[in-house]
This record gives sequence, structure tokens and C-alpha cells, in this order.
Amino acid sequence: QVQLVESGGGLVQAGGSLRLSCAASGRAIKLYASDTYATAWFRQAPGKEREFVSLISGNGLNTYYADSAKGRFTISRDNAKDTVYLQMNSLKPEDTAIYYCARSRLWTISTSEFDIWGQGTQVTVSS
Repeated sequence: QVQLVESGGGLVQAGGSLRLSCAASGRAIKLYASDTYATAWFRQAPGKEREFVSLISGNGLNTYYADSAKGRFTISRDNAKDTVYLQMNSLKPEDTAIYYCARSRLWTISTSEFDIWGQGTQVTVSS
């Protein structure tokens, strides 16, 4: 089994930055094994549905962002550390949410196609 553990959340003022990490552990397939194991970040604000934020391929060559993240967030991965990052700059109060990382065998943004999820990390942006 592979476990995903998010970290790096916290409280930040509007305009500030945070870097989230998603570390994989376990004896099963590594995050970097192949292009089929994409990793994504999703977020869920109180009272709202979980929404896609960003996606990166297994080798890190392909990335995709939600419109809300374009130009402000950067997804990356360090396969030597089995970790995926989300650098978030110019944060806004509407970015406040629990952020989750997840793994899929597909290049997709559909939550139903992600089979491994982390427990989430809280990001709070004050105005």
C-alpha cells in the first residue's frame, strides 16, 4: 500500500505564500514509477465540493492547473524524495480550504479516478 501525507499548510495573510508537500510512503508503487501515476492537488472549502487545483505526471514533464491556480501556483515533484509540491503564491482568502493530494493511474482531474488520498492539510488565508 502507498500512503500520501500532506504537510505545509497554515495561516497566512493575503498576498503571502505557502509550499505544500505530499510525501509518499509504503512498499508499493512509487510516485515516479511511470507516467500513468499522476498526482494531483485538490481542495475543499467548508460547505463546498472538493475541487481540482493542479496535476503533474509521473515523470514531472506534464502539468495542468485549474484556472484559479494558473499564474499563482506551481506544482512540481522530486522523485528522489517521493514528494510532490505545490508552491502557492499571491494567496487570496478564497484559497482557504483543506488541500489534499491524490494519486491516479490516469491523466485526469476527476476525483473518482484517484485511488489514493492523503488526509489533507489546512490552508487559511486571512484578509
